[in-house]
Amino acid sequence: MDMKFFYLLSFFTFSLLINAQNHSHSHENKYHDLHHWEIPSKDPDRIILTFNGDPSTKRAVTWRTDSSVNKAIAQIAPAGVNSKFTKKSITLNALTEQFDLGLYKANKSFIVHYHSVVFDGLKPNTIYAYRVGDGSNWSEWIQFKTAYNNYNTTEFVYFGDAQNDVLSHWSRVIRMAYQTAPNASFVIHAGDLVDTAHKDYEWAQWFKAGGFIHSQWTAIPVVGNHEFQRTDNSSPRRLSIQWRPQFTLPVEKDLDDKLHETVYSVNYQDVLIIVLNSTGSLEKQTDYIKEKLSSSNAKWKIITCHHSVFSPAEGRDFEYARKYWKPIFDKYNVDLVLNGHDHTYARGHIPVQEKENDQSGNFKTLYVTSVSGPKQYKVDLDKINNYENDGYLNTKTGEQTQFFQVIKIENDNLIYKAFTVLGDLFDEALIKKDFSNGLKSYFNEIK
Repeated sequence: MDMKFFYLLSFFTFSLLINAQNHSHSHENKYHDLHHWEIPSKDPDRIILTFNGDPSTKRAVTWRTDSSVNKAIAQIAPAGVNSKFTKKSITLNALTEQFDLGLYKANKSFIVHYHSVVFDGLKPNTIYAYRVGDGSNWSEWIQFKTAYNNYNTTEFVYFGDAQNDVLSHWSRVIRMAYQTAPNASFVIHAGDLVDTAHKDYEWAQWFKAGGFIHSQWTAIPVVGNHEFQRTDNSSPRRLSIQWRPQFTLPVEKDLDDKLHETVYSVNYQDVLIIVLNSTGSLEKQTDYIKEKLSSSNAKWKIITCHHSVFSPAEGRDFEYARKYWKPIFDKYNVDLVLNGHDHTYARGHIPVQEKENDQSGNFKTLYVTSVSGPKQYKVDLDKINNYENDGYLNTKTGEQTQFFQVIKIENDNLIYKAFTVLGDLFDEALIKKDFSNGLKSYFNEIK
């Protein structure tokens, strides 16, 4: 071998090795101390479905990659009994948002990309399969079912606070819920999904705990107080920096920008679900509640917000909601209110007062407070009993237990069930409604 050529080859090889090592070191430094399931790559991760428009014809999907993926796409087709359905898939370009994790000092400072697509023009009551990626790096094909375009049976899951030790302990809850109600149409996360609003490690835990469930069950996320935090000591509290990039949610244009994607509504098969932000701007939301309820002819009306209207825990009180929101709920015949925040369990209702000190068999609204994570508080029974002055009667309480709830709407029935993390039935109730006049009957047991 020519010695000159040998030296040139050796130098070139050495340079490649040095560059490779430098690249490796750079990569290692960039993601130092991160778990492999925190690290973004070309492969899509943190895939989640949300509502954004008519649930019978539209669905939104959001996912994350590293910053090298600048052009992302999604494919969707009616699902088939074999793999040939993919030939009928359509391809949609994603909206890509650059996001700097370093906006919060406790995160590693590197850039990730969030991608989102709103699937539109879907057929009602149809199982679709979709995948996301960049054309070379794809997720698996994932299935979901669109809603009927009229009133029909539906089932959904509701979680109170996940918040702490999400991967270690909340994972059991969401996975048992999936085993219990695998065909649930959607899932309500009633605030405090994580403990530290901006900390990406905790969001990574939340997504890993749910795994593929997030990409198959359509989520209705609700903001809690732990979704708000300062990014540094000198800044005001703000919504989690990950919230808007990772959830593609409806924007209520008539509301203040600060409330966008934290206050919205979903109309699912003649069931109206209103999502509220109980952390602030309450007066502005009061008008929103009036407008949504007064203009709706939905057969069932459900409200969800983080803070409990009738708090069962010591030292907590959402007086504004009882004073200003509850009368609106009463007036417009809201059926169910779902809350979190108090890290314990309580179910109660507002009976119809036919005359003084005489309660009819009908009732106005069922109120539930629940918790799905391991952080637990005690029930304050004296406090709960005082709510009788507000017309509230408590029926069931529970503490030191992780729960999930499955709610089924079928014909003229709303069937409510609360389960422990072990899958055992803890509580149940039934609402029967006469749609001709709105009158409801309430049962503490389902026969």
